[in-house]
Amino acid sequence: MITPNELFSLLSDKTRLRCLVLLQKERELCVCEISQIIGSIQPKMSRHLALMRNSGLVSDERRGQWVYYSLNPSLPDWAKKIIESTLENLQKEEPYSLDIDKISSLKKENICNSKLKLAE
Repeated sequence: MITPNELFSLLSDKTRLRCLVLLQKERELCVCEISQIIGSIQPKMSRHLALMRNSGLVSDERRGQWVYYSLNPSLPDWAKKIIESTLENLQKEEPYSLDIDKISSLKKENICNSKLKLAE
């Protein structure tokens, strides 16, 4: 299980902190959605998310060619409280507020399904 040192070390990186805020807000996002929102290439996002997964902070689920991430439901209560508080206090600050604003328009575009159709 994740330790306090691991959690704060992971969150010291701005990209991983932005991912955490997005996942807390949305509950589940595809790596392609996170990449699009944050404006980073998918391999780089996958590396950040792998670090978070390996520490036990997030869980992943493969659906076809896409990998969906969510916060690990078995996180200890102290970690859940920190993450909830982080979203509550950062969601109106930039760049987090801009990331959250991008979610609804991205969901309308259905980016993962449109990429899947292009690949077929």
